[in-house]
Amino acid sequence: MKIAILGRKNLTGNYERFLRDFSAIPITTLTPRELSDCDALLLPGGGDITPAFFGERNCGSRNIDTELDILQFQALDYALRRKLPILGICKGMQVINVAFGGTITQDLQSAGIHQYNGQDQYHPTNILEGSCLHELYGTHAVVNSAHHQGIGRLGKKLKAIQWCQTDGCIEAIVHDSLPILGLQWHPERLLSECTPLSGRPILSLLSSWVCASRS
Repeated sequence: MKIAILGRKNLTGNYERFLRDFSAIPITTLTPRELSDCDALLLPGGGDITPAFFGERNCGSRNIDTELDILQFQALDYALRRKLPILGICKGMQVINVAFGGTITQDLQSAGIHQYNGQDQYHPTNILEGSCLHELYGTHAVVNSAHHQGIGRLGKKLKAIQWCQTDGCIEAIVHDSLPILGLQWHPERLLSECTPLSGRPILSLLSSWVCASRS
């Protein structure tokens, strides 16, 4: 299984290792057309999205890379047209939301419990019963955070399926009918001493979507 990572090579090492540990082949690229030889798309974490893309001025966004934003939106559109499964992690989830017409809260009032402070922060979440994540992890899960922004208005046909127990911050979204999953947390770097959660079920789910798309 080949999975395209649309990101800058010097920032995607964790994702590449995560995929290789699952025996998947990561294809890190800044060229959306390279998805033509891949089975799925992974949109990785990173800086904040250019606020103009969701109709706002900068009110707290930082580490913006507009060129990368454009390439990620193009890759997402390409994957949608080819009906490829899509996994968005952290910023990647927010890219999905914006692409479907949603917005971003540029600086969460509760950012202190989510943002990176030399290491990921861990906190409990609730998961929607009957959702794909519920099948993988049950109704509760301790996940890791490294973000100061969050989902504002949900994009069209997107549904929230996981929330932080402390502030209600959306931690995962899915599309109503397409094989699209967005995670605000980082399955590629969970620490066993902080949570019993493993990221492998996420890749198993992605693999099952790839198999279904081939049939």
